[in-house]
Amino acid sequence: MRRNRLLALQILVAVLAGLLLLGSCTPDPPESEPERIVSEEERDRFPEDGEQALKRLLDGNRRFVNGEPRHDYASQRRRMMLTEGQHPFGLVLGCSDSRVPPELIFDFGLGDLFVIRVAGNVVDNDEAGSVEYAIVHLDVPLILVLGHEGCGAVTAALGMVEGEVTELQGLLRQIHPALVDIDPSLPSEQRIHLGVEANVRQSVRQLLDIADREDRPDDERVLVVGAVYELDTGMVRILEE
Repeated sequence: MRRNRLLALQILVAVLAGLLLLGSCTPDPPESEPERIVSEEERDRFPEDGEQALKRLLDGNRRFVNGEPRHDYASQRRRMMLTEGQHPFGLVLGCSDSRVPPELIFDFGLGDLFVIRVAGNVVDNDEAGSVEYAIVHLDVPLILVLGHEGCGAVTAALGMVEGEVTELQGLLRQIHPALVDIDPSLPSEQRIHLGVEANVRQSVRQLLDIADREDRPDDERVLVVGAVYELDTGMVRILEE
């Protein structure tokens, strides 16, 4: 009996030793590369020029499209950092459409962008004054006019506007000059696509006039760019000049 117990104990010790040896030989799983977190210092570093600011925006949009946002700039700490002032690195003139919030589609937050939103991203006196404020008092190096596919204001402006309320008629008539060269015989979807781009270009021309009026050296001129947001992909497409 005693000999059987000793034998069983020896077997148990051998099994345990084998398990320990097996565990020591199993390679550790490879460590995944940690996601790069943008530091506050890097985030708050002001771009050297408009081109650098535009790249920062497009990099953020790429993260948004890929479902890889990196920023959480709505924290209490972030709010407290901004109580003494603001230093946005870019201005976005966009449409009021609820599907196109600039901070989200560019993966930025509090204090990063000076945003003006109006149906059809039109430039009227109020928008022009806000842009001049950002240029003169905030030194923004970039102005981005952001239209979007399927814009309701452009769609309405391509049709009959007389049935709309007075205020809306006035807004749609601001879009009309951008649409005069669009062939009315084209399919509706194509006309809207062309109309969205033409309307963005019109706003860009108007803002270029404002930017050129400001007394700035040539090497500090504000970059004015037009772009269109694609609802289906989430991508921001820069328009050629």
